[in-house]
Amino acid sequence: MWTTPSWWRSGARAWSSASRRDDLSVLAQRITVDARAHAERLTPNVLAALHDSGLNMTDLAAVVVGCGPGPFTGLRAGMATAAAYGHALGIPVHGVCSLDAIGGQTTGDTLVVTDARRREVYWARYRDGVRTDGPAVAAPADVDPGGAEAVAGSPEHARLFGLPVTGPAHPTPAGLVAAVGDWSGRPQPLVPLYLRRPDATPRAARP
Repeated sequence: MWTTPSWWRSGARAWSSASRRDDLSVLAQRITVDARAHAERLTPNVLAALHDSGLNMTDLAAVVVGCGPGPFTGLRAGMATAAAYGHALGIPVHGVCSLDAIGGQTTGDTLVVTDARRREVYWARYRDGVRTDGPAVAAPADVDPGGAEAVAGSPEHARLFGLPVTGPAHPTPAGLVAAVGDWSGRPQPLVPLYLRRPDATPRAARP
């Protein structure tokens, strides 16, 4: 059995899950909807998902983590936790674009948007589940849907484009696992997709 823990963090929602790689079936998942408790709940959620699925750490063969786009603090905490699990267990860690976990589940020409705060969205375009443009960040009015026939992702923002709204609304455990393009090779280094500078920056040194 090839089992994979995966986790994703964005806005006020965070979850962890245990999934089978071969058929993408989700064995168990835990969700926390609290923007202030993500870091504190991430590891307990991973352990709880493993317990619920009847698995042990030694049953795991890989880790999948969403690498954004997203806020600096959320991505850093999630990716650091994933890297720590991979190092401790000696298993590969696969980082994927969180938008791909949504867009990869769509058909036809689809625009995917998620909340980037500051009245902006993260976006990417897909054709039959394959990303063709993005990811990028912009105000909704500045996003070109191209030939998109539908919009997936955050319903609050998807409805701004005057196109049919489709699912999924958020990355799913199966979507993250499916977004891993190559399980046989060595994973690429984890690289966060911030797409813009962090809100907090070092204060300039006094002359």
